[in-house]
Amino acid sequence: MGPGKTERRQYDKEFKREAVRLVVEGKRHVTDVARDLGIGANMLHRWKGKLEEDGERAFPGKGKLGAEEEAVRRLERELEETREERDILKKALAVFSRRGK
Repeated sequence: MGPGKTERRQYDKEFKREAVRLVVEGKRHVTDVARDLGIGANMLHRWKGKLEEDGERAFPGKGKLGAEEEAVRRLERELEETREERDILKKALAVFSRRGK
């Protein structure tokens, strides 16, 4: 690490779920739980919102995508391939058009 750089900590799914559970079930304030765990209150708020929004699909892990994100990535790849094929066909058409003259 260079000077002034701090290493970004990563938390696993279980840690995040347990932190949110402490807030929800323990009826404790987010700032209290965050301070006890040594994390930022804003981060804990985000985790809580993500868990409420996505339920069991929340926190899929590094490199793992939810079903919607995976579908979007697949469609983006297909679109890029289709564009490349289209561009190749346009170039081929231009080459064959010139030969016919």
